[in-house]
Amino acid sequence: MTVLVTGASGLLGGAVARALVTRGDDVRTLQRRPSGVDGAADVLGSVTDPDVVARAVDGVDGVVHLAAKVSLAGAPAEFHEVNVEGTRTLLGAAERAGVRRFVQVSSPSVAHLGTSLVGAPATPADPEGARGEYARTKAAAEVLALGRDAGSGRGPRVVAVRPHIVWGPGDTQLVERIVDRAARGRLPLLGHGAALIDTLYVDNAADGMLAALDRLRDAPDVVGGRAYVLTNGEPRTVADLLSGICRAAGVRPPAWRAPAGLARTAGGLVEALWRVRPGADEPPMTRFLAEQLSTAHWFDQRATRRDLDWVPAVNMDEGLRRLAAHYGGTGPVLP
Repeated sequence: MTVLVTGASGLLGGAVARALVTRGDDVRTLQRRPSGVDGAADVLGSVTDPDVVARAVDGVDGVVHLAAKVSLAGAPAEFHEVNVEGTRTLLGAAERAGVRRFVQVSSPSVAHLGTSLVGAPATPADPEGARGEYARTKAAAEVLALGRDAGSGRGPRVVAVRPHIVWGPGDTQLVERIVDRAARGRLPLLGHGAALIDTLYVDNAADGMLAALDRLRDAPDVVGGRAYVLTNGEPRTVADLLSGICRAAGVRPPAWRAPAGLARTAGGLVEALWRVRPGADEPPMTRFLAEQLSTAHWFDQRATRRDLDWVPAVNMDEGLRRLAAHYGGTGPVLP
């Protein structure tokens, strides 16, 4: 199979592209900078450029679409251009090129309305209710993609997968930020840190993407037009998760707490300030981030595992051991 992976210069996109190469697929990637994936052919450019996209999808059998603007802050128009219009451009080009399978990589945040999610199914994406520009535009992109699922008609069969909090060695978006803030004493626990959340080790996430792509070939009427949340299926408290990552990296876990309500209020104020005077890095807190760190969000995985014929191969403890090895150790190093 010839597969196009967009966004392969990121942690998850690169893992997907490497997994496809390893199993023998012909792999093409599309992103602004070289993917660094041995065995893949890079097409450099943006998913918003129709000419680049048309070249990228020519002759491919399937697409795994990960490219997105991912940030806690930024101009709404930038999120819309990449996340919504880029998806629209890619879907149109894929249909014209005769692509048969399309995996839309989404996010559980597309259906998270700020309250706890306890054993939740993959409820429909909600562009109006989702929290923050990233979540709102990813929700709109998922609705757009699933609405283009061909069924027995023209165009590709489409499935949306929502990997939840992907982490692993080399992760600069989550792990490195946690480690850096903990090392500087700037990582609090919100409330008691007791909210249960589920996450997804990066190798499991890549395997789940490949499973979704294969099921579009083998069982398109089962998964086509549907959305699935992907997790390790091992909910842990926020305190345990942050502690595990910090210990694996050789830094002390957070030792101070902040009231969750205060963090939400502060996050809203920081967001307002960032809109007027954005900083050079991500804002230290947003309302969405405060909600994520203080409310439960874990998901029922029965439909995901049944329909995608997929089970995570790397459990949380093994993932933390691999993370520790990445940082030069063999396991938790602090009492």
